[in-house]
Amino acid sequence: MATGAINVVRGSRSAVKELLHIYNHSESVGLLIDNPEFFNRLAGKFCSNASMRFIVLLWGEKSRLANNETLGVPVFSYKEMVKLGRENRAALIDSLDARKGYRYEVIGSDDIATLVYTSGTTGNPKGVMLSHKNLLHQIENLGVLGPAKAGDRFLSMLPTWHTYERACEYFIFTRGIEQVYTTVRTLKDDLRNYKPDYMISVPLVYETLYRIACIWRTLGGPYLDAHVRACVGDEFRHSSYLGKMKSWVNMGLCLTRNPEEPSHIVSMFDYLWSKTIATILWPLHVLATKFVYKKIRSAIGIQKTAKSGGGSLPTHIEKFYEAIGLEVQNGYGLTETSPCIAGRRPYYNVLGSVGHPIPLTEFKVVDSETGEILPPGSKGIIKVRGPPVMKGYYKNPLATRQALDEDGWLNTGDIGWIAPHHSVGRSRRCGGVIVFEGRAKDTIVLSSGENVEPLEIEEAALRSTLIQQIVVIGQASWTPSFHEDQRRLGAIIVPNKDEALLAGKEASVVDADAVDLSKEQISSMLYEELRKWTSECSFQIGPILVVDEPFTIESGLLTPTMKIRRDQVVAQYKEEIANLYK
Repeated sequence: MATGAINVVRGSRSAVKELLHIYNHSESVGLLIDNPEFFNRLAGKFCSNASMRFIVLLWGEKSRLANNETLGVPVFSYKEMVKLGRENRAALIDSLDARKGYRYEVIGSDDIATLVYTSGTTGNPKGVMLSHKNLLHQIENLGVLGPAKAGDRFLSMLPTWHTYERACEYFIFTRGIEQVYTTVRTLKDDLRNYKPDYMISVPLVYETLYRIACIWRTLGGPYLDAHVRACVGDEFRHSSYLGKMKSWVNMGLCLTRNPEEPSHIVSMFDYLWSKTIATILWPLHVLATKFVYKKIRSAIGIQKTAKSGGGSLPTHIEKFYEAIGLEVQNGYGLTETSPCIAGRRPYYNVLGSVGHPIPLTEFKVVDSETGEILPPGSKGIIKVRGPPVMKGYYKNPLATRQALDEDGWLNTGDIGWIAPHHSVGRSRRCGGVIVFEGRAKDTIVLSSGENVEPLEIEEAALRSTLIQQIVVIGQASWTPSFHEDQRRLGAIIVPNKDEALLAGKEASVVDADAVDLSKEQISSMLYEELRKWTSECSFQIGPILVVDEPFTIESGLLTPTMKIRRDQVVAQYKEEIANLYK
């Protein structure tokens, strides 16, 4: 990048077929590869179907490469590359004649810096062209999202090639901040050992931290376990309610879509009422903080703020962290926007939103059919314009025209709304925040003609500790060959078997010494959980398909940022779903 070359990045977990497609489509000239084992996995298909001038091996010994697989392409180790660079630099410095043979070009801010192929929850990956200006905008403006300073410590477990991670890394390093890398396997230990000031991750990780048994059951015996459940269970009816009254109402951070602002009298009554409730609950909150919340925060290990992106945080997860006093700041962006375009500020941490636009970035919400700009509070398609927006898709002018209009507005493909401005009342500081409500392409159209946004139902269902993963399905999920009556929604569910077994024992569904539940027993319990947690949703789930294997990156059912690939899940269980609706 420093020399003006364009890097094309991808993770080593990707399928060989996908990597080969990206290499050839991007017209890459060389391959920088992680280790000999990975090269040996893809060498046969890669070397015979791709044109390469060189291969760079970042770690490991060249002697471990498979024999005769490189087909004459020169292979350099990382140390050899460093040595070559030093020798060439010394030769250029020492020789005027050598310097005459080179022509130096200035890198323009609009020049392409990197091609990032979308991980793609649907369809083939597209090559997003990001310029130096796109990335520099992130470096210069991400500071508005938090007071991070030199000496602070960040923990991250995202793929280092992903746009979200890269933008955060560039910002972190330019501020003199320490970066600690972790993995899913070592996350719990690294949180405890390094006690980071900040963590950068995706919603699934914060859901996992919320769920892991050590938070609930290793804090000090059955009495404390019961106390934890009483304080932060059941919608966290004590301290979470206190936090809602004190922070959201009194500080004007209560989100609303209503464009009409309340009268001064209603606002004053609201304020006094919330103050009264907060005062009554204050002693309980102090006790809970001293005996429960501190222990939970210590178990989690994050000292200051958790940064979340790559999707919306479920409401119950946000309330949990609000209750225990750990600030979670949600943000919003796409690969096509470098990626951060909105984020919650420390003093405007409006729960349920993804925050205000970052500097120089414009948002609007339009009607999906007419393209008409909608007023604040109205739900539609989110569009964005500004310095972070990509140049386009590489060698794909049709997709570029579909995403970017002539005025530079990018169609994000996301559904959301912009909070209206109020000068008084509980929402007076929420004006202009962006609220993300799901992907337009995920919308399910039932045979009755009704539109369903699955995200609301999935978030409600995930409040159950018995449900590990869920994909709501309906008519939009089917191929044209499906003709069954699809007036009802269905769901594919990966159960949390340990929690289900524990709940089954407590409810006397199985004996106390049982080691497993039957599929019928798990299904019955899941139906009950869905009825309990989704009762307030606009639509209810009908038939469910219970599957044993979790959706993973390795299986191709999760993106590298751990979002479920709905189309892949539906395709994998196509026959079972068909039988489900018969």
